Amino acid sequence: MEDAISSSFKTERKHHNLSDSDKLHKVKKQKKKQKSKKKHKKEEKLRHEHKDKDSSEDETLVGPSVPTDFILSEPSRSMCPMTKEEWEAKKSIIRHIVDPETGRKRLVRGDGEILEEIVSRDRHKEINKLATQADGAFFQKTLFHNK
Repeated sequence: MEDAISSSFKTERKHHNLSDSDKLHKVKKQKKKQKSKKKHKKEEKLRHEHKDKDSSEDETLVGPSVPTDFILSEPSRSMCPMTKEEWEAKKSIIRHIVDPETGRKRLVRGDGEILEEIVSRDRHKEINKLATQADGAFFQKTLFHNK
């Protein structure tokens, strides 16, 4: 009890020596500091909730999925230039990628360059017909999905 009385006496004594404008300034400063702390806590809480929401929510991606083959496995090599042999090896790899949403098949060279496939006229018509049907199905799916 004596400690509480002596501490309140000390604070009164401190404030007693200050002028009214200094007291007001000090009180405003304390309130501003408390408000800032409250705001910071609220932002941290929102960030934490947002992280939890993102991790639990399934993301729906539109368009072709990007293969992760060309992401560098060694982080130390990510900032240095490729040698000519590495570049040629990467460019020589040609993959057939199928877009799961639209059903389109594409030739991709190296790290993402899209190539044209040389086909006969009949095969070209067939590819266009299938691609158009797949595009229409994808459009219908997204149209009804968004409502």
